[in-house]
Amino acid sequence: MPEISRFFGIIIRMFLEPATRHHRPHIHAYYQDRVAIVAIDAIELLAGGLPRRQQRLVEAWTEIHQHELLESWDQLQGGRPPLRIKPLR
Repeated sequence: MPEISRFFGIIIRMFLEPATRHHRPHIHAYYQDRVAIVAIDAIELLAGGLPRRQQRLVEAWTEIHQHELLESWDQLQGGRPPLRIKPLR
């Protein structure tokens, strides 16, 4: 699963299952032993969860980089590697 960004101990990845088409653009956010799957289009938690502070950071970062994330999603679905995106500072 390609890593597209890393900030404040949070790792953001995008995943492609070659045999299955995902229907909704999303990211996987990892923090310690927790995982959250966050939709890009509406910026909402789809599954899992992070501690509140980290969840809010992921949501803010997703909102700031929403256009780039959607572009990365399209690239990944087209068989190309996703873009690296600047971390939250």
